[in-house]
Amino acid sequence: MSVDPEHASVNGRKRSQRPQKSHREVADELRARIRSGVLRAGQRMPTQARLADEFGVERGAVRQALRILQSEHLLTDVSKGSPATVAPNPDVRLLPAGPGAPPQPTMVALAPRTAAAFAAPHVEIDALCLTSVSLTMAIGEPLRQIHAGRLKPAKVDLRVLLPSRDIALAFPAAVDDASATGRLHRRWLAQRNAQGQVLRHSLLALRATHGIDVNVSFRALPFTPPVKLYLLNGTEALFAYYTVARREREIDHEYLAMYDAEGTRSMLFAFEQGAGPRDTTFVEQSHLWFNALWETISTELVLTS
Repeated sequence: MSVDPEHASVNGRKRSQRPQKSHREVADELRARIRSGVLRAGQRMPTQARLADEFGVERGAVRQALRILQSEHLLTDVSKGSPATVAPNPDVRLLPAGPGAPPQPTMVALAPRTAAAFAAPHVEIDALCLTSVSLTMAIGEPLRQIHAGRLKPAKVDLRVLLPSRDIALAFPAAVDDASATGRLHRRWLAQRNAQGQVLRHSLLALRATHGIDVNVSFRALPFTPPVKLYLLNGTEALFAYYTVARREREIDHEYLAMYDAEGTRSMLFAFEQGAGPRDTTFVEQSHLWFNALWETISTELVLTS
């Protein structure tokens, strides 16, 4: 997962000073929020002016992004006037698995697949990633459905492998400034810990609210994972590459050139046990690989600074 700073407002800066997002990137971000439940059915969107400030783009790019989402039946009432509204029944499609299934960005695919996994009486999710940001957002959809009474799992077991705080991360890393790499590491560590704590707390709360038997475990890896992997109920494997690129990010009010990966937009490839020899073998080998890391070279992970 990319170590993205929080979307900062422009605060009087000229927009040309910050890297520009395309209207499709804005649409990707907003689509992810809708599919993960951050923006809920019937909720009013922020104003176009506010979205333009948040993403550092012109209002025209925001309008284009909103029209894309309206064409996908995720938004209604898109106009130049009042804010758009999240559709009453957003069209949340599952990521198709099996031979020939097209990959989709993590935050488009992960939430509906995770919600589908929570339909089982015993939910088992294993994840290997740079941080748990994508997973934390994706869990929001099944949590919403549990609280609405549409999902009722009896047990949830979650295991997460994350990089150790003690290693020199391969990315994010500053391009030229070695001292800035240390700042990036501390920022990544804070995000890793905060997102992990949110994920653990939101799931463990189901014990008290719904009587669900929940177990959440984290372990630390001695390397920077070049890929992310999600294993769902022993039958599905969702796999994506972290594609590292040179980017600019605002860190502590300073723009830094860094090498980093956009984890939320990494393309997820889906494999399903029983969909054919290739898919079945991939799922089985992915479980063997995850379990080997969990049981051998990983160590206890404490989510503190």
